[in-house]
Amino acid sequence: MPGAAAEAYDVVVVGAGVVGCAIARALARHRLRVALVDAADDVGEGTSKANTAILHTGFDAAPGTLEAGLVRAGHRLLTAYAAETGIAVEPLGALLVAWDEEQRAALPGLAAKAARNGHHATRIVGADELRRREPHLGPGALGALAVPGESIVCPWSTTLAYATQAVLSGVDLLLGCRVTDVAPGSRADAPHRLATTRGPLTARFLVNACGLHADGFDALLGVRDFTVTPRRGQLLVLDTYARPLVRHILLPVPGPLGKGVLVTPTVYGNVLVGPTAEDLDDRTATGTTAEGLAGLREQGARIVPALAEEEVTAAYAGLRAATGREDYRCAAHPGLRYVTVGGIRSTGLSASLALAEHVLGLLAECGLRTGPERPLAPVRVPHLGEAFPRPHRDAAAVARDPGPGTVVCHCEHVTRGEVRAALASPVPPAGLAGLRRRTRAGAGRCQGGHCRPTLRALLEEYGKGAGAR
Repeated sequence: MPGAAAEAYDVVVVGAGVVGCAIARALARHRLRVALVDAADDVGEGTSKANTAILHTGFDAAPGTLEAGLVRAGHRLLTAYAAETGIAVEPLGALLVAWDEEQRAALPGLAAKAARNGHHATRIVGADELRRREPHLGPGALGALAVPGESIVCPWSTTLAYATQAVLSGVDLLLGCRVTDVAPGSRADAPHRLATTRGPLTARFLVNACGLHADGFDALLGVRDFTVTPRRGQLLVLDTYARPLVRHILLPVPGPLGKGVLVTPTVYGNVLVGPTAEDLDDRTATGTTAEGLAGLREQGARIVPALAEEEVTAAYAGLRAATGREDYRCAAHPGLRYVTVGGIRSTGLSASLALAEHVLGLLAECGLRTGPERPLAPVRVPHLGEAFPRPHRDAAAVARDPGPGTVVCHCEHVTRGEVRAALASPVPPAGLAGLRRRTRAGAGRCQGGHCRPTLRALLEEYGKGAGAR
């Protein structure tokens, strides 16, 4: 273990989800010894891999909250970063659809709330314009609040881009490394000592980006500011034939029980329906239920009736970290040289880059001196969006190397060259699930039923040592 050496890391970030990876990337701009640690065998294995994949403007956040400010700033930062690194983003805009008079009466208040959050471009549209913009909507839609700027994004590539840039810029990525105990440094100059499943680590400063386990990690340092309640969101993925039926992100008007179920396209050419919202005790309960999926089918068919005739290609569930407060739970603990980044709900993807900058400020409050900045290593991630050129369509690349022209996953048109590149990348997948998130291989109609043997063979051929970083 690198951290077992006498010299302690300057900062250890625990949790390699989208937020933890963004924090590690931000720290890599400085000449610091940084480790990014996660119990899983890949980055983005928790909440980050199972969300609605929307890049939010923050128009509907509670005004004045930390979340509202960071989502607004993060939307701008991530939009620019995606263009720089190849992350797929499509700015479709959103429509909050009113289905009854009470919901229609709520639209002006939602527009005013958006304005308080700095989003002044929203507009109320009537039933006729709404029908022109979304001709497949179900009967009874009375109007909507149009929200330009809301986008769909590839969450897998976002986490991967942050992690890759951090690693290429000098961060040690330690996977399969669960922290089991922390002995806080007893003096201001004494490092924290971390016991992990891969051996000991030492660190001058600690960042808790543990998501669902943030309260448990806090407890290791004697901090008990909040309790995490896992909130499960189940989602349906409809086949690509459903994509022409939905032109915008279709959001419900929020009610007293929450935001409700949305219908949205994905950058991969599918349509998502969900999520549910179920508070649980089990922090590993990512299974779907027959009742939950049946409810999503029913609600999706009410919003866009033609979706009832479309095939479901996948269903999944993700867990969000609810803490009893509708805001992030970020705090500096200067006496411990420790920062908690907790309560990061579904907007964490959108806010990630702004959250990372906020955490640098919290670390400064704890006494970290970062020194001058240096440029990060450039990075480009595979462009997984269906609206953009895919490798198998690049005749020049195929002429140079048959790999990009040899399709191994026919549902998603993933080539041997893409798989080979993913397995040889600075942050390679440890298995087929990680390979899927890097290439889309196995994510189509057959869910890997036809290509899995070929993918396993390629993993054996090119992936020796993958995941061992």
